[in-house]
This record gives sequence, structure tokens and C-alpha cells, in this order.
Amino acid sequence: MPVCDLDKRAPAGKKVMGLDVVVWWDKNENAWKVFDDMCPHRLAPLSEGRIDQWGRLQCVYHGWCFGGSGDCKLIPQAPPDGPPVHTFKKACVAVYPSTVQNGIVWFWPNTDPQYKDILTKKKPPYIPELDDPSFTYQMFCRDIPYGYAISPTYYHGYGIFFMIKNLTLSGGAPIDINIEKIHKNGFTANQSYGGSKFVAPCMHFSVAEIPVGKSARKQPRMLFFVFICIPVSPGNSRLIFIPGRNFGVWIDRVVPRWMYHIGQNLVIDSDLYLLHIEEKKLMEAGPSNWQKLCFVPTKSDAKVVAFRKWLKKYSGGQIEWGNKFNASLPPTPPREQLMDRYWSHVVNCRSCNGAYKGLNALKVALQVFSVASVAMVAATKQGMISVAARNTLAVAAILCFVGSKWLSHFVYKSFNYHGYNHAFK
Repeated sequence: MPVCDLDKRAPAGKKVMGLDVVVWWDKNENAWKVFDDMCPHRLAPLSEGRIDQWGRLQCVYHGWCFGGSGDCKLIPQAPPDGPPVHTFKKACVAVYPSTVQNGIVWFWPNTDPQYKDILTKKKPPYIPELDDPSFTYQMFCRDIPYGYAISPTYYHGYGIFFMIKNLTLSGGAPIDINIEKIHKNGFTANQSYGGSKFVAPCMHFSVAEIPVGKSARKQPRMLFFVFICIPVSPGNSRLIFIPGRNFGVWIDRVVPRWMYHIGQNLVIDSDLYLLHIEEKKLMEAGPSNWQKLCFVPTKSDAKVVAFRKWLKKYSGGQIEWGNKFNASLPPTPPREQLMDRYWSHVVNCRSCNGAYKGLNALKVALQVFSVASVAMVAATKQGMISVAARNTLAVAAILCFVGSKWLSHFVYKSFNYHGYNHAFK
């Protein structure tokens, strides 16, 4: 999860690789912690708890408190003169090794003590551009209703959307992509507009130089895209998308982050239903039959083919969920629920959530002003205010009413459900 969308005042629950985890800020160690989202007492989710005044994670079911090492600090029901049951091993919460890199909280998905210091040996993939002050970027995160194995096809589509935007209606254009050797840690791809790499198991990074002819700039104009796809459960994944550039840096100081997210949600919605159905068709035939089912004769599909080869070689063509899930996908919900933006993005995005609340408050204010203006005009006796003033109030009431209706439509379409239809785009 991007740090910019986490709140230090409250724990946040997430599902990753079928694991229910809770992310919370330990002010005593000045670090983000990742625990099993389960209180050892009665298995209540700790993500529904709170951070107490001493900076401990507290389960609100019966008040048990935990420190940053997972150790139980307090059991309110235990008598003070009785045995120290809070020190027992069974009173502790399982802790995952975690770190922050490039503004994202990462964790190692195993609580076995042998992995306690794993992050000193194995680091998350590092993107130097994200720590380069000459670049600007905006992070975007959304839960999507199709799986990890389908998402790399989306990376491909997203990149093409930006690079040949003017050709999207005609189905794109030829793209010459050449793949270097596929190995355990991923592969590198070279293409006409720049290079890209897949960093196993979940990151795709691409960079392009923008040709501008003769320029006084010492550095070329560079554009990069980072896609991090996190497996959540069968038929569900989480996408962290980070577009960045080293030009027009001032724009991000003026344009709020939520306005970028409206456009990024629109691009996701454009392919969402297609990929959701694609995954179901592949599951029916079996993931190992991907290349038999799909006809991919051009080089523009080279990265998708390379990813599928990597997935088949190193993971048998699919994610191994163990005994957490059966092999079936969840049923397809109604379209409005499938393409929902609020619960999949807005509620977890600090910027969009703030804009959603602010715009809704403005909508209500416009409605109140409109009704108040009409009531004032109706209640004011003839001659108490001028005709011009009455007319001004009437016009203001109409404008506020129309504005509130437009704002209601804008908020719903931007933050709840867009209803993307390719036939009319």
C-alpha cells in the first residue's frame, strides 16, 4: 500500500496472497508494522481496532493491546495479582517482516522466525526515479476484479494507451518489442519508444524518452510507468500505478492528485469488464492452455507472451494458493458492482476520499442555499426588498439548484460508477 494513503492514527486491513493482514503505525519505533489481522484472544480483526494513547495496537473486542513486536502488553480481564498471562506465547500476534521503500509499505509474507531478518538479505525491487527529486509522480492504487495472471496484459494495454493514444480507436499500431532472455527474476524488453522490464514477481517498469527536437535542456524529457500488481485472492488483485516524468514538474503542485485519479480510473474501467471475462474463459480451459487459446502472432504481444512463459516455468502457470481457496473464481456481480470505484479505490485513497466528502458537502450547501433563497423570496412581502434583489435571489436559487444537480452527477460518475461503454467512446 502507498504510504500516502495510510493513516497513522488508525490501522488498515488488507488482503495479500490470501493473507488477511493489518498495517499500522508504531509511533514507539517510528515504523509501519504488518501483523496477522487476527487477535489471538477470540480471532477478532485487529484492523477494526485502534491505536491507543501509548501507541499500541488495541483490539476493540476485549481491549487486548499489542506492541510493535507482536507481544501482548495488556489483557484488561486478567487480574493484576494473577499469573502474567499476557506474556504467554499464545497471547502474541504473528508479525511479518516489513519495510518502506519508494513510498510503499512492503512485507515478506511469512511469519516464521527464520525470516525475521530476511529484509537485510532480500530487498523489494527498487526504482531510483521515485527518489530522484528531478522527477514528479502521483501514486494510484485500486483493487480490481481480475487476477494477478491477467494483469500483465493490462500493463501492456495501459502503456499502449499512453504511447499511441491517437490510434486507440483504430485498434493501435504495430509495435516492435524484443524480449531478452527470460530468467527467474523476470526479463527485459526493448521497444521503439524505450525499454521496460518485468521484475519478478509483481513489478513492471517502463521508461520512454520524449523526442522534442533541439532543446536547451541538459537532460532529455523522460516518462516512466511503474505497475505493481499484488495477488489478493482468486479473481482479485491490487494495482499500484505510478506514472512519472522529469518535465512539467510544476503541474503536480497545481493539479490535485484526485483529478489524475479520475483519468486513471477511466482507463482501468475501459478494460475492466473485458479482462474479467477473459480470466473466466481461461479458467474454464485451464491456465496452462493460454497460448493454445490465444492467437498472438505480432510482436506487440511479446511482453504478454514472455510473462506467460515466465509464469508457466516458475509457477506452473498460476498462483499456488495452498488450501486457502478452491480453484473456482467468484461469480460475476452486476456491472455497477463490478466496476465500482468507491469501495475499490476512493475509500482507500486519502486524496479522492477527501475530494468525495468535500464535493458532497458543496452539493448539500448549494441545495440548502437554493431552498433558502426560494423561501426568502416567497416569505418576503412585496416592497420589503427591491425587484432587482428578488430577481437576483431567484436566479441564484436556480443556478445553485442546477449546480447541485450537475455536481451530483459528476461525483457519482467520478467516484462511484462510470459505466464505460466502448460503443460510444
